[in-house]
Amino acid sequence: MNLLVDTSVWSLALRRDEARSEPAVRFLSRALGDGESIFSTGLILQELLQGFHGPKNQALLIERFGALPFLVPDREDHVQAAELRNLCRRRGIQIGTIDALIARLAIRHELTLLTTDRDFERLARLAPLELWRPAGR
Repeated sequence: MNLLVDTSVWSLALRRDEARSEPAVRFLSRALGDGESIFSTGLILQELLQGFHGPKNQALLIERFGALPFLVPDREDHVQAAELRNLCRRRGIQIGTIDALIARLAIRHELTLLTTDRDFERLARLAPLELWRPAGR
């Protein structure tokens, strides 16, 4: 499985010991151990860095993310992300600008999005966004 891991999951995995019981965090841990293809993008790294304090923590995070393939959005990705956001808005669903772009990258690159953010569930009802779901769900 090829994964794009959202900020919500990375944040749980990197910050809290009690988050290890979160199914998405357990799945990420297994995927990393199994050598699954895990992708990221600048917006996700930026969101994580904004939440980490201290140069040592930030340097470690930058180093760890250096091993992941990075998706770089192009002009069409931004156009399509705006279309996704507009589609959601017309249907009464509020999606943030960053979430729309992350969803667009997952759709374009045919990646499964690993997230705990429920906004993506609403978006996936309207667009061909593939979300990871825990077994039995």
